[in-house]
Amino acid sequence: MRQAGRYLPEYRAVRAKHSFLEMVRSPELVAEVTIQPVDLVDVDAAIIFSDILVVPEAMGMVLEVEEGKGGPRFPEPIRLYSQIKKLSDANPAKSLSYVMDAIRLTKEKLSGRVPLIGFTGAPWTLFAYMVDGHGSKDFRHAKEMLFTRREEAHLMLRKLTDVIAQYLIAQIQAGADIVQIFDTWAGILTPEDFKEFSLDYIAEIVRLVKTETGNSTPIIVFCKGANHSLLEQAATGCDVIGLDWTVDIAEAKAIIGDEVALQGNLDPTVLYTSELIIEERVNAIADSMVVPKGHIFNLGHGITPEVDPENARAFVRAAKNAYTRKKD
Repeated sequence: MRQAGRYLPEYRAVRAKHSFLEMVRSPELVAEVTIQPVDLVDVDAAIIFSDILVVPEAMGMVLEVEEGKGGPRFPEPIRLYSQIKKLSDANPAKSLSYVMDAIRLTKEKLSGRVPLIGFTGAPWTLFAYMVDGHGSKDFRHAKEMLFTRREEAHLMLRKLTDVIAQYLIAQIQAGADIVQIFDTWAGILTPEDFKEFSLDYIAEIVRLVKTETGNSTPIIVFCKGANHSLLEQAATGCDVIGLDWTVDIAEAKAIIGDEVALQGNLDPTVLYTSELIIEERVNAIADSMVVPKGHIFNLGHGITPEVDPENARAFVRAAKNAYTRKKD
């Protein structure tokens, strides 16, 4: 969950010399900061350094990141039918070739030490940013389009679905060992709207990717805040469901069963505490899962900027120790 960056001094040293978009578009810089947590924190997988909003940019939107003035933004958000029609059905293998180059270079530098995770934003989450133009608490404009211009909303979501599926396929072909679909804003939709405007499209992406790649690469689906639909998420055909920290992992396992693995779900703010508390919380999750099989130990959302790197290391140590004890 957002391993590379912000909390690591070594990342900030690189970031001080380059803009965010310059880093994202440079395979050499991407490889460097992607591998930093493997070397410095001892995580047992790397996640490619990128941003979910490169997909809308590849579809023709102008993406801006004003240094020190908040997150990425689209100065011309999608508000008109004509804008939806103009969105490019981009071939991600070409339009986002720098991501594929970064995956290939990172794989080469990792030399098989750990697997590499690729990722994308889900259609609804990208839709929300594209329509509102920036991050928001309620994504008023995006939800208004869902409710009042349903046909146009579905047209845009279908376009996103096709591009996202091809993007994940290209990442897998470039060497990603596993891919993850992030639906960061799933939780702001009602269960009914989540199914119609998000989950149905995620299921289509999973189907397209597995069909094209011969079901060769595991897919993680992470729908933050959508704990009301865990069984439905499992029915998408994904291999792993990511859990945020607001659901008991034992209850989630009881609902989902053993056919789909789980990822999660330590509250990220626990990393602000002490090694003792981190270890206690990690052990509680491990005890709930009983055995390590079918569980990717992770945070319930992205690591935050002010976390002490030593606490991140403490989390990794605790997770490894918890399951080592169980094996013994």
